[in-house]
Amino acid sequence: MEWNPQTLQFLSQCFLDTLSPQPEPRRRAEKNLSDAADTSNYGLAVLRLVAEPSVDEQIRQSAAVNFKNHLKTRWVPSSATPISDAEKEQIKQLIVPLMLSASPKIQAQLSEALAVIGNHDFPKLWPALLPELKSNLETALNASDFASVNGILATVNSLFKKFRHQYKSDPILLDLKYCLDNFAAPLLSTVESISVKINAAAALAATLRQLIEAQRLCCRIFYSLNYLDLPEFFEDNADKWMSQFKNYLTMRYPAVEDSGADGLALVDELRAAVCDNISHYMEKEEELFQKYLSGFVEAVWSLLVVASASPSRERLTVTAIKFLTIVSTSVHHALFAGDEILQQITQSIVIPNVMLRDEDEELFEMNYVEFIRRDMEGSDLDTRRRIACELLKGIAGNYKDKITERVSAQIHNCLALFAENPAANWKYKDCAIYLVVSLATKKAGGASVSTDLVDVESFFRSVIVPELQGQDVNAFPMLKAGALKFFTMFRVLIPKPIAMALLGDVVRFLSSDVNVVHSYAASCIEKLLLVKDNGVQSRYTSLDIGPMLLVLMTNLFGALEKPESEENQYIMRCIMRVLQIADISPEVASPCITGLTTVLNRVCENPKNPVFNHCLFEAIATLVRRACEKNPSLVPAFETCLLPSLQMILAKEVTEFFPYAFQLLAQLVDLNRPPVPPHYMQIFDILLTPDLWDKSANVPALVRLLQSFLQQAPNELNRDGRLRNVLGIFNKLVSKPSTEEQGFHVLNPIIENLGYDVMAEYMSHIWSSLFTRLQNSKTPRLVRCLIILMSLFLVKHGIQTLIDSINSVQANLFHLILEQIWIPNLKTITGNTEVKLSAVASTKLLCESPLLLDPAAEKLWGNLLDGIVTLLSQPEEERVEDEPEVPDFGEATGYQATFVRLHNAGKKEEDPLKEIRDPKHFSVALLANLSAQFRGRFPPIIARYVSPANQAALLQLCNSYNLTIA
Repeated sequence: MEWNPQTLQFLSQCFLDTLSPQPEPRRRAEKNLSDAADTSNYGLAVLRLVAEPSVDEQIRQSAAVNFKNHLKTRWVPSSATPISDAEKEQIKQLIVPLMLSASPKIQAQLSEALAVIGNHDFPKLWPALLPELKSNLETALNASDFASVNGILATVNSLFKKFRHQYKSDPILLDLKYCLDNFAAPLLSTVESISVKINAAAALAATLRQLIEAQRLCCRIFYSLNYLDLPEFFEDNADKWMSQFKNYLTMRYPAVEDSGADGLALVDELRAAVCDNISHYMEKEEELFQKYLSGFVEAVWSLLVVASASPSRERLTVTAIKFLTIVSTSVHHALFAGDEILQQITQSIVIPNVMLRDEDEELFEMNYVEFIRRDMEGSDLDTRRRIACELLKGIAGNYKDKITERVSAQIHNCLALFAENPAANWKYKDCAIYLVVSLATKKAGGASVSTDLVDVESFFRSVIVPELQGQDVNAFPMLKAGALKFFTMFRVLIPKPIAMALLGDVVRFLSSDVNVVHSYAASCIEKLLLVKDNGVQSRYTSLDIGPMLLVLMTNLFGALEKPESEENQYIMRCIMRVLQIADISPEVASPCITGLTTVLNRVCENPKNPVFNHCLFEAIATLVRRACEKNPSLVPAFETCLLPSLQMILAKEVTEFFPYAFQLLAQLVDLNRPPVPPHYMQIFDILLTPDLWDKSANVPALVRLLQSFLQQAPNELNRDGRLRNVLGIFNKLVSKPSTEEQGFHVLNPIIENLGYDVMAEYMSHIWSSLFTRLQNSKTPRLVRCLIILMSLFLVKHGIQTLIDSINSVQANLFHLILEQIWIPNLKTITGNTEVKLSAVASTKLLCESPLLLDPAAEKLWGNLLDGIVTLLSQPEEERVEDEPEVPDFGEATGYQATFVRLHNAGKKEEDPLKEIRDPKHFSVALLANLSAQFRGRFPPIIARYVSPANQAALLQLCNSYNLTIA
């Protein structure tokens, strides 16, 4: 794209049209720009448009945004249509001076664009950048051009941020050294220069705002440069830095702070950045920081007492408390030991920050998902409420009794204030509950918690139960949510009779119109059903929830109809859990499958909540398994409900749900007795479509469904070339390390369920492809799968058939496979059924094959017996080494659905040797019988080829079954 008046006109008109409220010109302009972006020098042309002063500011701003996004997708050489090196060099020459001369909004976009370039090219491919920025910074400071100063500092901050997000490595440390060598000293001189200018501009609000923002950016650059290690330059100049930092914590700037909320926020952002820096130094270099500590603690403390009383100063409050928390857990914890200080902390810092604020109530009402994420799921570490409690925990590490005494007193005080006027003072009760819950100590590895602040059972009866028994499920919803959270948190400590008496009330709260309340009620029920006594026995069973099951399920499905809870993951998780535990009668099963199918049809329109969707499919799988296995007469009704939905998923190509749909279809196929109904055979033919198998996420679920068809309808394989198609799928899967195991899951049911006459013509090709794959890319998993396959073939179709079919590929190939693959790797087989199958097949081979009973094969015989004894006598962990997962790099990158196994739709493990209960007994008995026929022949072979440890193990096995090898 050449830069000329026509290009200027074309681009200007396009960017103007992108701002149009009319969809047609907007779409046309976006299409024209998208096409133009593929031409060379497009980015350069857009940048020149941004620099053109005659063009309207709005058009230039839109162009700057487009330029930034263009660089994001095309600067990296590996992108689909990368920007040429020549164009890149011209962009680099233009962008810095243009950014410095641009208006603030355009400057912000160009600064981000420059950071995009820097993330890839800086410093190695753009060595001129930092010297240029440094020179421009000095010029701008001398000219008091603070807009340019901030533009440069914002750019440097973006460039240096990478040091906060990467692990130490030689290349990163080299980049850091380059930045330190070029910018550490200028950064300090900039901070000192701006500090002087701040003092001189104390009454000039507009200038002061720019200078305070400049110092904030300097503090963030300081943080980035010190993140990986504390550089020598900063340690040598620590006095200067700490003096500046303390100054910003203690000074007031009335011209800015008193000008409105945004002015105070600007100054607080600077102070918060300082708190981040001193917290970092306290953690990284406590010894160096020690001499500054008491002064900073005093400064932060003074700020915090004032900030805690103001609802708008969240960021400063959180970073300040974090700093005090770090100090409280260090060797300097004695700074907090005084009774008066502890009283001040609980009364002036903790309680004000734990008390609910207007913004908490607003979040509760307007964004329940985010409220729960913070409140229930512990992502609120950067909120006042949680961080205040973390400070108490930090101090309690050394002064537990003192903290317990004071917090307990505050809890009682809050409850007393609530009792005086419950309607007006409900927030005090919420504060008391929050303190108990947040300061509870969790036991490692379990759901149990404990607290020294209150007697849990007594607190539960007097404080929590009245809220749970309140008849209006919508009244004082934040208190109700707090009570339900307490019940959930301390569920293990609440005796079963008390919990059961209140379970009906919790079920009632599912009908609340308040999203957080019915979500917490569902979570409480779900977590109660998971409680185990002594870590083994479920405390709550189907008998406990049976009497209220119909009401419970009605209320749960009712909650899914509430506004904004249509895809409430806490409700669906509870439905799933109840269905896993309850005794499901037809009266319950029918409305449940109808309700779940209705929800499924709704989410198919626009799947957007992966957790909800997984719980939904798991709930369906659970219901199918537990209801239909108990009562097969329900299968037709379930199919009537489910099959149209599953077919719709396939027809509408809701690809996110394909893996789930295939697993549920497999479950339904398993429930049908042969012959499989015709409508399923239509799905079987769809299943053989090659395109379906191209997506790796589909493969495990498709294999699961194919296994079901192969077991339920093996005779159908003979029709319409299906067997050839299935074997084509097997070949495709086994050709890649990432899916090779799935390939065997397809082949094994064919070997197990079809007569040899049906598959005989294909066996030579199957063995040939497997051995070729083995020769080209041998993996431990492939070898194990091959041994299991040969073992299955042997027990189903006979030893000689196995030997002959393998030798049809190449003369005496079976002998080679036995010697080099089967015997050396027999010990690596895992899984009860697989070990049994391999041991029995190997023993039959040992005792019944003429090949091994030939006297010339005594070494082979002895080695095979050694492998069998290892397999039967040694535990898995002693004989098998873990192998790394094999990633598959063959597929195109980009968004793909992922396979998530449905626990309740899993395939039941089939034992092909049900008639053999004890493989050890079977193997030893067959061996003893053989030795009786050839007395004296085998003991010398055993002594020579079986290891001493395995000889002892074999003797022990023989003694266990009162058998001998003579």
